[in-house]
Amino acid sequence: MAFRFRAPFQFHRRTRRPSPLLLSIAAASLRSSSSIPLPTPANQQNNASMSSSDSPKVTERKADKDHDDNNDGEGGGFFDKVKDFIQDIGEKIEDAVSFGKPTADVTGIHIPHISLEKVELIADVLITNPNPVPIPLVDIEYLIESEDRKLMSGTIPDSGTIHAHGSETVKIPLLLIYDDIKSTYGDIKPGSIIPYKIRVVLHIDIPVIGRISIPLEKNGEIPVPYRPDVNVSKIKFEQFSFEEATATLHLNLDNKNDFDLGLNSMDYEVWLSNVSIASAEMKETTNIKKQEVTTMNLPISFRPKDFGSAMWDMIRGKGTGYTIKGHIDVNTPFGHMKIPICKEGGTTRLKKGDDDEDDDEVNNPSIQKKL
Repeated sequence: MAFRFRAPFQFHRRTRRPSPLLLSIAAASLRSSSSIPLPTPANQQNNASMSSSDSPKVTERKADKDHDDNNDGEGGGFFDKVKDFIQDIGEKIEDAVSFGKPTADVTGIHIPHISLEKVELIADVLITNPNPVPIPLVDIEYLIESEDRKLMSGTIPDSGTIHAHGSETVKIPLLLIYDDIKSTYGDIKPGSIIPYKIRVVLHIDIPVIGRISIPLEKNGEIPVPYRPDVNVSKIKFEQFSFEEATATLHLNLDNKNDFDLGLNSMDYEVWLSNVSIASAEMKETTNIKKQEVTTMNLPISFRPKDFGSAMWDMIRGKGTGYTIKGHIDVNTPFGHMKIPICKEGGTTRLKKGDDDEDDDEVNNPSIQKKL
């Protein structure tokens, strides 16, 4: 009577079976470092059957169990060697490649252009790539808000590539339309300065690590500029004849902004009774203070006979209709601006040069300039 026993060299698998390639590498390593023979198909076949005279005994089964336990030890050592080998290779690859997370910072906000209609902003974002390969900047999300109120938002796709082991400044252009802001938030008044916060999220694709997002933010202030009111308070004659008259035009500029205007130059044209009497450009500089009226004295000359009978009404002291148009070139705390000035349908007075100054002009703060 013959008995068949389980092959003594069958492994008890306690971990996931490695690939054949890793088994071959590990087997070669074990043969060179151990005198214990590894199981072969021939050994397994010889031990798989026994003669009928080999009757089973408890001691033999115990010995067989001990043999299996020894094989388990050999199997455990084998898998430990494979595991250590793979871990060592992975660590060496990781050390050689050394992928890391980029850093970014909003280094500044610039206002390249500002007008009565809009303001252009540029946010400078410095991005540093510590990795040995270039990384693509997938897209940029941005949001501008003022006191938790959204002013604008958007996304810039395919924003370029950051070079390996380098730093680059990415410029994010932003545009605010004042009419949109004022129509949405009625409490934002022209001439005011409002706080803002720019929120930026950079989406970057990094090899090995994958896609990451870097949130950034920066605070600042922007103006909502207001065009100064202008009016010609009076025209004082210095010399008068029907062929030529010289006079001084008293021009009031009412700056209703919450910031000063540093005047660089001004161009203007003045009409009396629909007749152009002066067209000039002033190059001198002065400061137009915030929330104040500044009076400027502009010399003019014209030919009274061009006015016909309307000149007699002017001489008699009646109100004279006028129009003034032009531009003021100014510096502000937020950048350079060229602001149009205009007054149509106004009324002014003609006065002699020796007349006393009006009380209302004395009470107004003024800066007088002679061209």
